[in-house]
Amino acid sequence: MNAIEFRDASLSLGSRVILSEVDLRIAAGEFIGVLGPNGSGKTTLMRAVLGLVPPSRGRIHVLGRPATRGNPAIGYMPQVRGDIAGMRLRGSDFIASVYNGHRLGLPIAGARGRAEVDRVLELVGARELSRRPLAEISGGERQRLLLAQALIGEPRLLLLDEPLISLDPRHESEVVALVRSLRRELQITVLFSAHELNPLLGAIDRVLYLGRGQAALGTVEEVVTGPVLSRLYGAEIEVVPIRGRIFVMSGGHPVERDAHRHEPSAERVH
Repeated sequence: MNAIEFRDASLSLGSRVILSEVDLRIAAGEFIGVLGPNGSGKTTLMRAVLGLVPPSRGRIHVLGRPATRGNPAIGYMPQVRGDIAGMRLRGSDFIASVYNGHRLGLPIAGARGRAEVDRVLELVGARELSRRPLAEISGGERQRLLLAQALIGEPRLLLLDEPLISLDPRHESEVVALVRSLRRELQITVLFSAHELNPLLGAIDRVLYLGRGQAALGTVEEVVTGPVLSRLYGAEIEVVPIRGRIFVMSGGHPVERDAHRHEPSAERVH
């Protein structure tokens, strides 16, 4: 069974077409890197998998069923929210706040809930970290707690929306290595969106590259090429491999560097 299937699926936000007539199949257990220029639809695609953006055409199936809201088999880590950094809430209480759908900031009680929080903290190696307030930990540490929160309920599919934003290279490597380890240990499917391919090299099975309403899914060697990316960017693209890294260039400038701009009207899940 495939984890995700888009069958001639189109996604729109208002009058704007984000993805048009996309066909793709992602197998259970795959680690997929999701890339593309700003506004290409990375967040919108994840929201569609979550059932929050219904297709305007075609069908989307998730784990063998049509995509619907509130699927407990999906864990979701949204783009970093600015309000988290200032919270005095302890990390463990922050994670507990999503158990059984509780509203953020209202931690749960009970042995079962505490056991589940302990389980996900152990998975991400954050037992000690969870005792500190969110306001007192670094961005990389907060990402570890957000990942733990996404693992509540033992999901079979994990959607990670730009988890590397604002992290330095060391923390980027740590997050990617942790997700790679979790994918193997838990045997789950992972969609990991990023603004740059290089941190994901060596970890992902395939790459899903979006651009100009289109999608290309395949190995890095198949997708990250001048002809394919020129079509997706709508500009002449040169792919330059240097010392184990890959640089996507246009007019002599890298095009995968815009880490801080988000897709309009697509940042938050309500």
